[in-house]
Amino acid sequence: MLLFLAVLPGAYLNSWASDQSKFEIPEYVSNSACAACHIQEFNSWSDSDHAWAMRPADDRSVLGDFSGTTFSYFGDTSRFFKRDGRYLVTTAGPDGEPHDYEIKYTFGIDPLQQYLIEFPGGRLQSLSIAWDTRPETEGGQRWFHLYPDQEIQPGDPLHWTGPYQNWNGMCAECHSTNLVKAYDATHQRYQTHWSEVNVSCQACHGPGSAHLEWARQKEQGIEVGRLTNGLLSVPLSATESTGIEGCARCHARRRQVTAENRIDRPFLDNYLPATLRPGLYFADGQIQDEVYVYGSFLQSRMHQAGVVCADCHDPHSAQLKASGNAVCTQCHQSTGNPRFAGLRNKTYDGSDHHFHPAGSAGAQCVNCHMPARTYMLVDPRRDHSFRIPRPDLSAKLNSPNACNQCHTNQSASWAASTIAQWYGPDRRREQHYGEVFALARSGDARAIPKLIALLSDLSQPAIVRATAVAFLTPGDLPQFQAILDAAYDQDPLIQASAIPALNSLPPRQKAKAAGPLLEASSLAVRTEAARVLGSVSPELLSALQRLRLKETLNVYRATQLATSDVIPGAHLNLAVLAAGRGQPQQSEQHYLNAIALDPYFLPARINLGNLYNALRRNREAVQVFRDGIVLSPDEGELHYSLGLILAEEKQLEAAVISLARASELLPDRTRVHYNHALALQHLDRPADAESALTRAYQTNPEDPEVLQALVILYAQQRKWDEAIVYARQIVKLFPNASGANQTLDQLLKLRDRDNQ
Repeated sequence: MLLFLAVLPGAYLNSWASDQSKFEIPEYVSNSACAACHIQEFNSWSDSDHAWAMRPADDRSVLGDFSGTTFSYFGDTSRFFKRDGRYLVTTAGPDGEPHDYEIKYTFGIDPLQQYLIEFPGGRLQSLSIAWDTRPETEGGQRWFHLYPDQEIQPGDPLHWTGPYQNWNGMCAECHSTNLVKAYDATHQRYQTHWSEVNVSCQACHGPGSAHLEWARQKEQGIEVGRLTNGLLSVPLSATESTGIEGCARCHARRRQVTAENRIDRPFLDNYLPATLRPGLYFADGQIQDEVYVYGSFLQSRMHQAGVVCADCHDPHSAQLKASGNAVCTQCHQSTGNPRFAGLRNKTYDGSDHHFHPAGSAGAQCVNCHMPARTYMLVDPRRDHSFRIPRPDLSAKLNSPNACNQCHTNQSASWAASTIAQWYGPDRRREQHYGEVFALARSGDARAIPKLIALLSDLSQPAIVRATAVAFLTPGDLPQFQAILDAAYDQDPLIQASAIPALNSLPPRQKAKAAGPLLEASSLAVRTEAARVLGSVSPELLSALQRLRLKETLNVYRATQLATSDVIPGAHLNLAVLAAGRGQPQQSEQHYLNAIALDPYFLPARINLGNLYNALRRNREAVQVFRDGIVLSPDEGELHYSLGLILAEEKQLEAAVISLARASELLPDRTRVHYNHALALQHLDRPADAESALTRAYQTNPEDPEVLQALVILYAQQRKWDEAIVYARQIVKLFPNASGANQTLDQLLKLRDRDNQ
């Protein structure tokens, strides 16, 4: 552990001239300037994960075995060794051939350490072979590959020399202090630099020069006359939201909304966090992909009650403030905690609460309320939503539960029954928002009123309400009103999540709904409004709105360009913006750039094919989809898009083959089965069409187009009874629709005529 001796503050601070610019325009200073006065905090930090986030490779920082050890991966053997005091690895490079590479930096420390290799053009690439730093008794002290079951070849974006392993664009911002990426897109070069190589004091507190000037003046007895101590951010208070947002900048799954992130601005002026989307979170909000902490914590009752990160974690060492259950019983105890008046005072750390033997794994609060999920093979991360275990929901939602993570030989129903025996009939069984999201994810129209109700429930966490509104479309008045209300909600996350739905409105309505949001206080909200309004004619906006739109789109473009070196989604966003503004050539180029970065990036490939279709370049669209299928043969969206284009080109036999494959790969997609059935009907294959429509009906029994198609199919075959069954369902859904009633009456008459 590093220890730094304190020096007399005045001796150091007097070296700072009384230059007011140091106060007005703060600059980053050396870490030693912080250690001079804040020795205890500095020493606490110096051996933390933050301090070890990145370091030059040397005998102290490198933990892996570089004694000539080897590691094999799909037939390729890498060798780790030292030469002339340098750490090197012989491994397959971008050409697939072995080369000697010097380890430039270490990356992380616990429970694994990765290694960075420098390439021409200022690129640092993260080697996919990592060192397991855990003790040997826990399976550690070994080399391992981060993708052990996938043969990642050179040219794949996941290869260690590819864009997704590029440190400059993917990792650096959260592993160093005051990082400036400095990417030159024209020459594809980096001149990345930082103030400190790791996550140091000023990464959280902001540049320190003004604070030093404040301290110098205070040391000399000068009346400072300012409300602050010169720091832009002090994210340590247990009662301020900055205590969360300061951590969220890195401990969140989010995207940038500005290329010039500033530590003194609210989180949503720099980033837009991901909501509880499929693939990132399970339907009930439990962590699924590597989403870090912020999104799960926002769901928690603890967050709503005012708990912040520093309540549990020491902000300098990043360690828990107490061991075991003691960190929880700071508040969850018989005497409670005066900060949280709503907390029930009871003994939580006892068998009457957890029903497990004292000291056992089941008696640990975190194992029930913060179950872990392992990432990068060896790194368990705990879910910070602090949820009450609900095994009764697992069968409904296909989501995990804490009980069965330990009791793996038992079923979820067993766990639910056991909990019922413990806690009685009054146990928590209320409807969970996960049930609504699961219904919405399946495309079931019955979710819509439930989503609207969830959105209007102010007791729900903002991230839950933001997730709910993202499922809605302004297809009817209740949904439109709910979206509009959310777009003007007091919470900027809900606003930003609602605005994209306005994009489907006619231009005049779009301008009216989104135009005023260009004046919103949050940059994330203004950016989303600008994206929606990018395709609107300037005449539909006021002069001030046109000015604001231009300003915000400039910020948006700069942000996308700043991340376009490694993120194909940035090119996708620029392509969508260009298409909306009537610039198809620019749009096409950005889609091609996205695919060049990541040939597997589905949204860009789908959108490019659709762009070619809109430009009547269907031959190119077909090729885009077929190229994608070669790379991802089991991607249903590609087969579906190809089938639609082939059907449009009257190549029905080929279309049916593609749509049939899409139906297999997307079994829950009503529209896929429906279009498959239509193609079969055109080929005069009524039995196969009936089978496809039946699958469509089973996925959504209330889809009016599916019902209408079934009526037509059976009527064409003079199967009046079957047609009447579905015609009656349409009338039930739309009792006031004269056309539906007329169709039913006509079918009844035709059946009666044939039966005479």
